[in-house]
Amino acid sequence: MSDVQLSARSLEQLLGSWRTSAAGYQALADRIRLLVLDGRVPIGTRLPAERDLAARLELSRTTVAAAYRQLREGGFVDSVRGSGSVTRLPGRTLPLPAVGGEGMLDFTKASLPAASTLAAAARAAADDLPRFLPDPGYDPVGLPHLREEIADRYTRRGLPTDPEQILVTVGAQQAIALIARTFLQRGDRVVIEVPTYPHAIEAMRLAGARLVPITVTAPEEGPHRLGDEPDGWDADAIEQTFRRANPALAYLIPDFHNPTGATMSPETRQHVLAAAAGHGAIVVADETTAELDIDRVGDYLPMPRYADPASPPAPIIMIGSASKTLWGGLRIGWIRADRGHIQRLIGAKPASDLGTPIIEQLVVARMIPQLEQIAEERRGQLQRGRAIVRRLVADTFPEWTMPIQHGGLTAWVGIGAPVSSALALAARSHGLLIAAGPRFGIDGAFERFLRIPITYSEEEYDRAFAALSRAWAVAANEPVPYFDSGALPSVV
Repeated sequence: MSDVQLSARSLEQLLGSWRTSAAGYQALADRIRLLVLDGRVPIGTRLPAERDLAARLELSRTTVAAAYRQLREGGFVDSVRGSGSVTRLPGRTLPLPAVGGEGMLDFTKASLPAASTLAAAARAAADDLPRFLPDPGYDPVGLPHLREEIADRYTRRGLPTDPEQILVTVGAQQAIALIARTFLQRGDRVVIEVPTYPHAIEAMRLAGARLVPITVTAPEEGPHRLGDEPDGWDADAIEQTFRRANPALAYLIPDFHNPTGATMSPETRQHVLAAAAGHGAIVVADETTAELDIDRVGDYLPMPRYADPASPPAPIIMIGSASKTLWGGLRIGWIRADRGHIQRLIGAKPASDLGTPIIEQLVVARMIPQLEQIAEERRGQLQRGRAIVRRLVADTFPEWTMPIQHGGLTAWVGIGAPVSSALALAARSHGLLIAAGPRFGIDGAFERFLRIPITYSEEEYDRAFAALSRAWAVAANEPVPYFDSGALPSVV
């Protein structure tokens, strides 16, 4: 029997505005299929009984039964005696999207190609490796010289740090999950931005947290200097949220927020830290995108820089990563916190991981001193990607709105109608994988938004926007425009 059961009410919230011009059973099956494909309904989840869902959605039971039957025929649902309808994926696995060529174009990943200096750093790291081979190779804390490099980086940025305040992890995702598992108890409240990084939502929920949302909005066109324009957070609402919810932890992305691109102002940071300190909450600042600036060169400052010296400081845990800045294939992240918190995290880490790969740590240690040079390279790549996406949005979808983003990897594009899930589903049929707006929210919100990475090549964007144009015609119930079939990747 499935351990996870989705109530009719919960599924209704996830479905959002699911009705289209298609037959009711078809539209319902399509939306549930997308929820499974993008992870909002996990594999192995028991769907609501047909009678319960029909009553909740004010449909006939025949309509719901037909939708479930179509999901079974497509391999997305198994009917298990005694367990009802349980979600699955068709076949052993879904076909993996190919990289380039004739394969599916995957825009669910907002990531850059490897930094140009990575190959040389990898060769040098291989030369460094022999001196570590006599050791067992299990490294739960991080190589001392890598921790020193990371600590020095924080110190140069204005936050004095020593290596004992650094824990190296297998990517930032492990860091988020480890923090949640270590510092949360089931039922604790966690303040979390919406929209936000979806795997952070999953990590907090797996730890048993009750999520308390605060809204972040995409920045409008404006000055390039931090503090000269309104940010996307409502400081008064944040203080009220802390006062009402009394959370144990707050997970925030203060610099070049994923997905909106917003950056928290110094004043808002003070409000957040004061509110957290007043309620004994830990602030987790995810800084994986913090150094990916496009326009605000040198504006990045660590979160504690804005703490009020006259007030007790809030406990702050920072998360960093090599994956966004250097390359996604380098699964190295880190946590910066006070020594007491680091010791608790070290004690909890072996439950899920016995060590971080040595060779990858050696590569990252070689590259951290090059970060200023790498940041310039990234700035040029992101400037070009941002300009291409802005042009294509304006030319192809003049009704869409693309806000300014001064850094980060994504554009949070307003599409003007609550059809993001339908658009993402239709795009799959035209060779494009893209995450619908609700993937970044809670309970089906953000159907009027689409996250578009600014990290791809012009040729890939041409293909993607051709696919989006055809998909938009389907999602918006418009005639399908003609495109040269050579401009579209084949579906695999």
